[in-house]
Amino acid sequence: MADSSMDIVSKVDRQEVDNALNQAVKEIATRYDFKNIGASIAWSGEKIVMVANSEERVLAILDVFQTKLIKRGISLKAFDTGDNEPKLSGKEYRLEGVLKEGLAGENAKKVTKIIREEGPKGVKTQITGDEVRATSKSRDDLQAVQALLKGADLDFAVQFTNYR
Repeated sequence: MADSSMDIVSKVDRQEVDNALNQAVKEIATRYDFKNIGASIAWSGEKIVMVANSEERVLAILDVFQTKLIKRGISLKAFDTGDNEPKLSGKEYRLEGVLKEGLAGENAKKVTKIIREEGPKGVKTQITGDEVRATSKSRDDLQAVQALLKGADLDFAVQFTNYR
């Protein structure tokens, strides 16, 4: 019998992020507390930029956007705003956020270390590019690895693909 395998990745569905952004734009346009303050949220290249006339309003826009991301099933660990401090730019405050995708070298090493130390003994890991492949003779071991990583306190989002 062939080994079972799965890929551990950190990817974001751009279409779902776009949908969440569009929903946030609609809510900001209709909410009374955002009227006549120049509040907006939009893509700017690869970044998402939130603009308003006060720090509190920018953080409120961020809260609206994060709520929409959660409703769309996107982990907030995949959206990074740095230190969450809006910067003053002219007469308005701006906050920029980026989507974090791919398991960079350090994060991939963290995942493999967790699996090696706390996971089932029969699971082998291999880092390939920006993903980690886990293989095992038992599918139950791979499901245990999934549960382990979902419960682990990682500072990035993980998904499981190519489960065979």
